[in-house]
Amino acid sequence: MRVLVTGAGGFVGRELCAELMRRRYEVRAALRTRSDQAIGNVQVPVGGLDAATDWSAALREVDVVVHLAARVHVMNETDANPIEKFRQINVDGTLHLARSAARAGVKRLVYISTVKVNGEATSPNKPYTEADAIAPQDPYAVSKAEAECGLKLIAQSTPLEVVIIRPPLVYGPGVKANFAALMRAVARRWPLPLASVHNRRSMVSLGNLVDFIVTCINHPQAANEIFLVSDGDDQSTPDLIRGLARAQGVQPRVFPFPLSILQAIAALAGKRMAVERLCGNLQVDISKARNVLQWTPPVSVEEGLRRAAGDTSHL
Repeated sequence: MRVLVTGAGGFVGRELCAELMRRRYEVRAALRTRSDQAIGNVQVPVGGLDAATDWSAALREVDVVVHLAARVHVMNETDANPIEKFRQINVDGTLHLARSAARAGVKRLVYISTVKVNGEATSPNKPYTEADAIAPQDPYAVSKAEAECGLKLIAQSTPLEVVIIRPPLVYGPGVKANFAALMRAVARRWPLPLASVHNRRSMVSLGNLVDFIVTCINHPQAANEIFLVSDGDDQSTPDLIRGLARAQGVQPRVFPFPLSILQAIAALAGKRMAVERLCGNLQVDISKARNVLQWTPPVSVEEGLRRAAGDTSHL
């Protein structure tokens, strides 16, 4: 089977290409520009992602497309009109790819969306399910939701099968942003005032996400379905800190502190959203993935954290 992976040079894309090649797929890696590193069996430079991208060479004789490329969530947005920038890449670019794939005779497109399509937080012990109404709250999430809607229409009007995957936070070797900052704080044994937090958050290790994507490439029951995916073992923030400490061979330094005061300090420092992500709930129910696809996460949280901590060159 020949699989085209867009965003093949990214955090998830590199691991997905490597795993597909280990499983004897023929992998065509779509990249903005050709890379000196070995990614996939064949590299296909496609330039930018928008409604004018020429996919003809990349899609020739391809069976399945895994679409990872996107304009991702930007913490410090500088664009004057961010929603239109997101739409240009994440909506127009995605739907153009899907239409091009349908014309080229591609059987299936696996689209990596985000749990942020569902929303930013859940009530305790009330995880998101695929049946919940969507509630995107920022330009990135809105653009991913709009892309999902457009893909469903294309699947209804063409033979192209569409599978939509909504992952929460993805962690693994080379992870960046907030997760890397937390790893760094734990590794340096900084005191963290988070012992009073009693939340639950779903995450997905890179190994589990890649395994689930491969499942969705193949499984006949995945066609034209939406799936939430996670490790299946939700963590509180203190539990995560302790797990990161074990993975990095250090003693955790976490102490109790009134949550209301912590939130007030964060708001004054302009870090309200960062603290909300550390202290709030965001859970997903993966029963559909388990029941429809008979999928079980192969990587435990402990092993996922160990793998993430094994690559500290970026910290």
